[in-house]
Amino acid sequence: MTNQDVAAALDEIGVLLQLQGENDFRTRAYANAARTMEQLGQDVNRLVAEKKLGTIRGFGDAMVSKITILVTAGKLPYLEELRASIAPGLLELLKINGVGPKKVKALHDALGVDSIDKLKAAIASGAVAGLKGFGAKSAAKILDGISFLGIAGKRVRLASAEPLGLALLAELKKLSGVIRAELCGSLRRKRETVKDIDIVVSSTDAGPIMAAFVTLPQVLQVIGHGETKSSIVASYARPDREPIVLNADLRVVTDEQFPVAVLHFTGSKDHNIRLRQRAIDRGLSLNEYALTNDGVPIPMKTEAEIYDELDLAFIPPECREDRGEIELAEAGPFPTLVTVDQIRGIFHNHTTESDGTATLEAMVLAAKDRGFEYFGVADHSQSLVVANGLSPERVRLQWAEVDRLNAKLEGIRILKGTECDILADGRLDYDDDLLAGFDYVVAAVHTLFGLPEEQQTARICKALTHPLVTMLAHPTGRLLLRREGYKVNLEAVLETAAQHNKIIEINAQPDRLDLDWAFVRRAKQLGVMIVINTDAHDLKAVGYAKYGIDVARRGMLTAEEVFNTRGLAEVLKRLAESKA
Repeated sequence: MTNQDVAAALDEIGVLLQLQGENDFRTRAYANAARTMEQLGQDVNRLVAEKKLGTIRGFGDAMVSKITILVTAGKLPYLEELRASIAPGLLELLKINGVGPKKVKALHDALGVDSIDKLKAAIASGAVAGLKGFGAKSAAKILDGISFLGIAGKRVRLASAEPLGLALLAELKKLSGVIRAELCGSLRRKRETVKDIDIVVSSTDAGPIMAAFVTLPQVLQVIGHGETKSSIVASYARPDREPIVLNADLRVVTDEQFPVAVLHFTGSKDHNIRLRQRAIDRGLSLNEYALTNDGVPIPMKTEAEIYDELDLAFIPPECREDRGEIELAEAGPFPTLVTVDQIRGIFHNHTTESDGTATLEAMVLAAKDRGFEYFGVADHSQSLVVANGLSPERVRLQWAEVDRLNAKLEGIRILKGTECDILADGRLDYDDDLLAGFDYVVAAVHTLFGLPEEQQTARICKALTHPLVTMLAHPTGRLLLRREGYKVNLEAVLETAAQHNKIIEINAQPDRLDLDWAFVRRAKQLGVMIVINTDAHDLKAVGYAKYGIDVARRGMLTAEEVFNTRGLAEVLKRLAESKA
């Protein structure tokens, strides 16, 4: 049972309780517990086994009991009873934009609506428009939401959502009357997946900006058009691929309100709750638009001034998840987080020798163009036939090619590496004599994802004890929105890495971003060095380090805690020492 499994179950309980008409306090408790579990940098199985769940803030006795039952038994009778009590079609209705559990309950109780087809029929008959709390406009919006069901409202990867958000922001910044504009929400916090786009603009006249927003070229549908807030469904075309479609909200505020509004709409919700409580503790009040003292707004020009007023160092947006950042900012200056311009080389890269699309020389030149000092080639090892893994003979030929190119090229050094498969029993895919000839070894799992958690964990930990292994690639094997990671006890993996001085990778591929940021924070606590690797299979992906930086910053890493912020001489020294 993974943390994500438990979080999904808790979240589902909260939704089902809302459909039953439970009070907001009880339903929010489950939603909050789900968020805490999702972002927890510790393995829930271990917490249950060691009876430490109760030490997690927000987990009361009842919550601890339910999580314990779920983890130990693999199922939760309470959740199964809730599921049985809810008509199956009601959950499908929740997928409609703007239709939450309370509306679903009202539609079901009053009109017997328990499917999208029945909802359409009720709208067509006028029954929904005549229902208390709905009306003709609400019915029309629900119908529009049904029309867009399946293309909007789905989560997309950060790298896919970001271009649309930046395009909308660029259009707004062109408008006369815009003083300041900022992307907010999960995009600004650099969450790995994004459901919608939030933008805050400051101006003295909101009307023309709102009018322009709902007619931007990216607009597919106008959901709402108000004086200070408008909502659209927006689209961003991509060559040879389906367009990205997301909901986007714009709020226009005065320039005096702008810093607080940006802070609030950036979130996260849990972070904002902590800030509001700090304001109360200091005799102040913090809402969406102002920090006030006895009802009088305190002038603020920047977010940093708000944090300062609350006796906190400025907290970067990526860290605002209420997972220890408040305490860190309270203790003193916040760590200076790593930036993409500090990355001086990359290790985990592929060429046409295995499953890449560009030659070694082309990949190296692409890295040099980006200012990198070193480029590590790490093609697949022999057992991964599907990726054209290299036999020992082909490895030696590639080493000769590396030597030839190093003699030819100036301004960049090629390092000899391998992405070496971890076999079922934890052994490596090459013998020690061959492994000793590499500058570094990236160990990775590519097969047998279905192994039991205990066996998968033992497999990876055994590989990390091998003296010639340098780093672990994509530690869970997840593919965002496509494939969950394999079952593995990451706490045990990180502890093993710490014990044997191994480096853990943040895989910067936009569909991986693995290691997850919550476990990056745990790695930081354990003193485990992190490396940001692009896992590049083509020339474009050589530039993917920025997505790994987003994860590193969410994990609150400094440049010192990221291996490839070091220059070539220091990297070579560290690699030589690790082999010795």
